Amino acid sequence: MLVRLLRAYLRPHSGAIALIVLLQLVQTLATLYLPSLNADIIDKGVVKGDTGYILTTGGLMLAVTLAQIVCAIGAVYYSARTAMALGRDLRGAVFDRVQSFSAREMGQFGAPSLITRTTNDVQQVQLLTLMAFTLMVSAPIMCVGGIVLAVEQDVPLSALLLIIVPVLGAIVVTIVWRMRPIFRGVQERIDTVNRVLREQITGIRVIRAFVRDNHERKRFRSANTELMDVSLRAGRLMSLMFPSVMLVVNLSSIAVVWFGGHRIEDGGMQIGAMTAFLSYLMQILMAIMMATFMFMMVPRAEVCAERVQEVLSTDSSVVPPSAPVTELRRRGHLELDGVAFGYPGAEEPVLKDVSLVARPGEITAVIGSTGSGKSTLLGLIPRLFDATAGTVRVDGVDVRELDPVVMAEAVGLVPQKPYLFSGTVASNLRYGRPDATDEELWQALETAQAREFVEAMEGRLEAPIAQGGSNVSGGQRQRLAIARALVRKPEIYLFDDSFSALDYATDARLRAALARETEDATVVIVAQRVSTIRDADRIVVLDEGTVVGTGTHTELMGTNDTYREIVLSQLTEEEAA
Repeated sequence: MLVRLLRAYLRPHSGAIALIVLLQLVQTLATLYLPSLNADIIDKGVVKGDTGYILTTGGLMLAVTLAQIVCAIGAVYYSARTAMALGRDLRGAVFDRVQSFSAREMGQFGAPSLITRTTNDVQQVQLLTLMAFTLMVSAPIMCVGGIVLAVEQDVPLSALLLIIVPVLGAIVVTIVWRMRPIFRGVQERIDTVNRVLREQITGIRVIRAFVRDNHERKRFRSANTELMDVSLRAGRLMSLMFPSVMLVVNLSSIAVVWFGGHRIEDGGMQIGAMTAFLSYLMQILMAIMMATFMFMMVPRAEVCAERVQEVLSTDSSVVPPSAPVTELRRRGHLELDGVAFGYPGAEEPVLKDVSLVARPGEITAVIGSTGSGKSTLLGLIPRLFDATAGTVRVDGVDVRELDPVVMAEAVGLVPQKPYLFSGTVASNLRYGRPDATDEELWQALETAQAREFVEAMEGRLEAPIAQGGSNVSGGQRQRLAIARALVRKPEIYLFDDSFSALDYATDARLRAALARETEDATVVIVAQRVSTIRDADRIVVLDEGTVVGTGTHTELMGTNDTYREIVLSQLTEEEAA
């Protein structure tokens, strides 16, 4: 998986990679050439007392060293640029894929896991790529070149390599094989820590309100300790790597000096040749150590690559149309015909055979008990997820055949949990229509009953809004979200329980202003509060995902027991009448 991912995303950087390989080849060959020059200085210069030869060869060594330094700097520079570009491209690809996900895929992965995959997992792949370019490219060249030149110095002494290299290889492979499943556990526990931390930050008010600080501390401590334990297991295995390699390196040096000394004593080898052989042995072992360092990172990077690829290979259940309809009659006629929706693996569908019609100039309300599928029904219209059966039509066109841009222009959704982005009041209101004027913003705020508190804020339209709208109240957040939809001026307005945080007086004023503002538009309101929807032109009653009644408030009070039960749970008989 790791190789496939790297091959796909490094292909655009093939020119830079070729340059990196060339620079690494030159600097590695220069490194391999230096011990031979050193051996020549000892055997032909020092032993014979030839000062001129020493100076000439020394000058050549300086030139080779300078070339090695320049090539090494260039290789690291282009390696860093390429690795950072890979990280950028991977993060962009994951972000783009997540943006295409429907609510179903978002629920499948979860926000904490997607954050970890976009940041930490991509970073691990990026780091491995950087290390591969700076270490792994030169390691095999140095290892093979070192073996060839070592054999050239003395063939009998080179027999030691037949023992040293396999021993090192066995150590590395064993440790790496054991580390891979542990690193998968590390990434999964990072997900858990992110999830717990995100819940505690988001739900800090609830935690304080119920005095659950100690419980949450224990919960975070447990997740944190699990991450520490599995990280320690990985660390213990990693800590075995370098001591094991260094033990083999030092024993190898001793063996070379011991057997090389006997070869020199017998006249079969010169001192310079043994010095060069020892240098080549160190270079071979250093190359293996560099590869070892790389192999220590490979298991974790491979796990991370699998997690990233899992996101990239997941297709959204909401598929863009191949031949989209790019123009509507702009009337705002909405129809749901035999619609059903169920989550994969669920025993029962959330919605079953739901049919309703919402027309321009009318208010259509949907009411039902908690869990009856009201929000799911509303989410099918702008394609937050697709119906598993039946058809949703806007102006007679199946929403699955509509261009997403056309859909966004035709439908304005105010979700059940209104979300504001970090920025200003104006930037949030212009989120769906960047070219809106200040006058249009104030008009939308006036209709949404938000003008008064925005005027009281320092900076007015330029007043700062924190992430999620955490610096304004729930009611203010809802009214700003409604104003944001009004600025867009769509043909169809969808209000998903968008008045629940408002007091009755504000609710009434807002609905009266909305009626004037949206008199030519189609309005669909999902609500729990009967007073919000009792004056609707049409009320659809949902019960366990099925439509059990349709009509006006007066009609349903006389004919529908489910609706009557909901109404009388909030109002008296006199108020309901």
